[in-house]
Amino acid sequence: MKKNLSRMLCISLSLLMLAGLSGCGANGRSDNSSANTNTSSTASYNKTTAGSTTNSASTDTGSTNGIYYDTASDAMTAEDYYDGALNTEEYNSITENNFKSVLDYPLSTFSADVDTASYSNIRRMINSGEAVTPDAVRIEEMINYFSYEYAKPTGDVPFSVTTELSDCPWNENTKLLLVGIQAENIDLDERPSSNLVFLLDVSGSMNSEDKLPLMQKAFAMLAENLTENDRISIVTYAGTDQVVLTGARGDETMKIINALEDLSAGGSTAGAAGITTAYELAREYFIEGGNNRVILATDGDLNVGITSEGDLTRLIEDERKSGVYLSVLGFGTGNIKDNKMEALADNGNGNYSYIDSILEAKKVLVEEMGGTLFTVAKDVKFQIEFNPVYLKGYRLIGYENRLLSSEDFNDDTKDAGEIGAGHRVTVLYELVDVNSAQEITSTNLKYQPYTTVSGSAVTSSTVSGSALAATAEWLTVSIRYKEPNEETSNLLSFPVDISSYTSEMPDNLTFASSVAAFGMLLRDSQFKGTATYDMILNNLSTLDLSNDEYKDEFVYLVKKMSRLD
Repeated sequence: MKKNLSRMLCISLSLLMLAGLSGCGANGRSDNSSANTNTSSTASYNKTTAGSTTNSASTDTGSTNGIYYDTASDAMTAEDYYDGALNTEEYNSITENNFKSVLDYPLSTFSADVDTASYSNIRRMINSGEAVTPDAVRIEEMINYFSYEYAKPTGDVPFSVTTELSDCPWNENTKLLLVGIQAENIDLDERPSSNLVFLLDVSGSMNSEDKLPLMQKAFAMLAENLTENDRISIVTYAGTDQVVLTGARGDETMKIINALEDLSAGGSTAGAAGITTAYELAREYFIEGGNNRVILATDGDLNVGITSEGDLTRLIEDERKSGVYLSVLGFGTGNIKDNKMEALADNGNGNYSYIDSILEAKKVLVEEMGGTLFTVAKDVKFQIEFNPVYLKGYRLIGYENRLLSSEDFNDDTKDAGEIGAGHRVTVLYELVDVNSAQEITSTNLKYQPYTTVSGSAVTSSTVSGSALAATAEWLTVSIRYKEPNEETSNLLSFPVDISSYTSEMPDNLTFASSVAAFGMLLRDSQFKGTATYDMILNNLSTLDLSNDEYKDEFVYLVKKMSRLD
């Protein structure tokens, strides 16, 4: 009897202890919106229980050994936290673009995207031996992670446009079109002054080596590249927000670094309060004609105050009206809320990067500082018009969460992507020409002039095929953009015809197509066709990548996946 009573007391005390330990957790839970919680993609996630998709925010009431727990209603045991099995990463679901009929959908419209977070996050998964979460694979971000040999812009246009056309390596019935834009670089010695607010998450969920310590080193590297004309403020947030530094000169390097080194992690995550304070400071030290930006560093686990993706997006949309941009840097594993971080950057006129190492921090904040911090064109939109004389179908590869309605292209009130100094945007389409064996289903419309495609000509009762064939253009690439301080867009148009085609694939297209094929294999895409890791390696073997450490590393990742496969 005494033994049973003692046992019951131990169980009760254990339950009370777990109930009292809450916060946003080193591996803890958070508000879960409509995003996917990664609970089945890999065997290491098997301990995540059915209760993991909770909608209630955590209340921070304590910690043990520096590890913070969420509410006991999640029904997790201490073992789940300490053995590292719990995974609460969140990614928005991706439904891949399908092939579309040129007759039914002659226009393809989408926003530019310069985010690169997906690639470095996937790299982290592969290098750590995790199975890659399919919805973490955003192919456009993988492609845009790398540099390409595009022509430099000339004249008053802030970027150049390059097109390449060849045969698709994974589908013998399609051709592959590349559209690449290259933004102008800036001389960092002559760059505009910066007013930067570092908004740093120091909640309990940041209490691991790949989070707060890495974040401190990353921002210290950025601080070493600032000048006396720059102004730096630091805001931290955990259970509440705190102003650590205000308006320091950029050349006060040790003052900034000391403020960073004094930070420690603990508590829940009141991110919305920190965002509001950061924007207030950015407005206070606003530099006319300068680069005014909040840089948010977090794992995305906001669980106090405004926590839902929709509400956070509306908050950022309202704040961006002040002319202050927002960049987001993601850190850490097991708890990142990719969906929230991407939404914040997209709606804050900024970019989203994932920092998985000190080398990635150097790439984003030092080597590519111009692109990360200085916008040269905003609200950049693409619209491709396809000619049914030569093409019967197409498929846009990636950009699923950047699609726009056709009418959005000419609507200057519609927000779109920003392009920073030196940034590149690369777009790939699979094209189905009229002689292809691949079938494209289209609707036989009663009132439209172009009703059927037969061989190499469009037949119709109202418009003759020969009239349509008077032009040799396969398609036209149109791009709208605004100057950083303007609200009226400019239009660029570039026709593409068969003269762009080469049977030997150009180097840019060879590498970009290899990255796309890699992403499709990681997603197990229905459109991967004959793609294999060995096919990718064979294509890459034709390129000299010895002078590009990032592309060389990509080859290593493909080889690693090939061995696992």
